[in-house]
Amino acid sequence: MLDLELLRSFVSVVEAGGFTRAGERVHRTQSTVSQQIKRLEEDVGQVLLHRDGKDVRPTEAGERLLSYARRLLTLAEEARDVLREPDSEGAIRLGIPEDFAAYRLAKLLGAFSRSHPGLRLDVRADQSKNLSRDLERGELDLALFKREAGAKGAIAVWPERVHWVTSKSHPVDVNVSSVPLIGFPTGCLYRAGAIHALESAGRAWHMSYSSSSLAGIQAAVAAGMGLSILSEMSIQSDHCVLTAKDGFEPINRTEVALMASPGASPATLRLADRLAEFCENVQAKAA
Repeated sequence: MLDLELLRSFVSVVEAGGFTRAGERVHRTQSTVSQQIKRLEEDVGQVLLHRDGKDVRPTEAGERLLSYARRLLTLAEEARDVLREPDSEGAIRLGIPEDFAAYRLAKLLGAFSRSHPGLRLDVRADQSKNLSRDLERGELDLALFKREAGAKGAIAVWPERVHWVTSKSHPVDVNVSSVPLIGFPTGCLYRAGAIHALESAGRAWHMSYSSSSLAGIQAAVAAGMGLSILSEMSIQSDHCVLTAKDGFEPINRTEVALMASPGASPATLRLADRLAEFCENVQAKAA
């Protein structure tokens, strides 16, 4: 029989890309996680991970085991949930960026709610600066938000791919004297990054459209009202990506971070695992 705790540590190491971050996710020390992986490899008689300094990645056998491990862990969690009292799980207050809310994440959250009928899920889509602040204040249990790359203190982080975009049908003249910008209100990382990039290049700019709605920003770009910075998942078919050849270098100083409040409940940590898996899959498809 495969030990579920060993499988949980194995999945965490693969998703986190290392033993230290995996230990933080499963609340174990790095050495304990390393010992658990060794025990699992002995149980299955296969080397499951390539270890190259801090870089850890699954072997061919590890990749085969990974999907089974995730399915076994999901089934075990569902079995526990069925046997619990229907009102025993309480509530989870989750914060997510709006572009994630508009993407496939809604399906994941819907499935999670259906598999946890005794859990009340309270989801709020907002600007990352507000989500980070409210998590710190204890007003959220779990948050997925964007921040400057290199910050510390998260369950998991993923580098974000963002691009300058214009309209495909009505492209803005990139050589205009003052670049028209489209973006979220003051405080948005993308807005600050766009302004910093333009001013560093000695270019004038002005805000042509500001909105707290992602859909509004996407529509304004498509209509040719100006340039904006969007994550890859937010770029639409009627947008055109600008490159260094157009005079607009990509901006790669942001990352997506997943953080939980101190003393997060078991249900909250299970949802964190689902969100981490979702983000890993998005990263893998974008690579």
